[in-house]
Amino acid sequence: MLDEIVITKAIINRYFDKLNANLDLDAAIVGGGPAGLVAGYKLAKAGFKTALFERKLSIGGGMWGGGMMMNEIVVQTEAKRILDEFEIPSREFQEGYYTADSVLTASTLCSQAARAGLTIFNLISVEDVMVRDARVTGLVINWTAVEMGGLHVDPLTLRARYTIDATGHAAEVLNVIARKVDARLLTGTGAVVGERSLWAEMAESHTIDNTKEAFPGVFTAGMCANAVFGSYRMGPVFGGMLLSGEKAAELVAARLRAEN
Repeated sequence: MLDEIVITKAIINRYFDKLNANLDLDAAIVGGGPAGLVAGYKLAKAGFKTALFERKLSIGGGMWGGGMMMNEIVVQTEAKRILDEFEIPSREFQEGYYTADSVLTASTLCSQAARAGLTIFNLISVEDVMVRDARVTGLVINWTAVEMGGLHVDPLTLRARYTIDATGHAAEVLNVIARKVDARLLTGTGAVVGERSLWAEMAESHTIDNTKEAFPGVFTAGMCANAVFGSYRMGPVFGGMLLSGEKAAELVAARLRAEN
């Protein structure tokens, strides 16, 4: 016989156990698209305490819809090894171009990242950062529903040794820093430069180049990297996203190891 109150207690107790266990992190990832999921997978698998915060209900970012709601994505040769690592099937379309089912890809990235030890929180928005000695040391979080409802409800905080902004075109974390912190970003202008028009070839290579520290303690990943440093968008080719997530994890892991 099921007791509704026991069901409620189970959800509340288990959720808050999980939240309490992730208030002091090695790495916090903001944004649950492909770059954020790959970064989280790599860091968690390496043994670092890592959590991902996604403002939406679903995890996977813009990958679900493929190109214009046709649920296939394209990955170039250089990034196919990441699909292979996650055991995501792909097919060669022509030399240098591989396709994969976007729903299978997004769901597998999410599942494998969670199984590797990444803790994923959905429906949570990052609305601010904590800065100490000109370095980001934590995040300020609230329920997305509070933000959507325009409610004046105070947020909560968590500590993170490093943060990865993987929020895509919006570059949400770094835009908050640019707006609220009296310090320059590590960009040419000192601010978020902004995204340029679509140019797949340039965007894919620049996504990797622009995956780097953009403010002390904060690294970019995925489309956020190009939005922050002022390069192009790439459309439904996702190799750069996957490779960017991998690079962001490697950069953060190197810093964490050097500090331990």
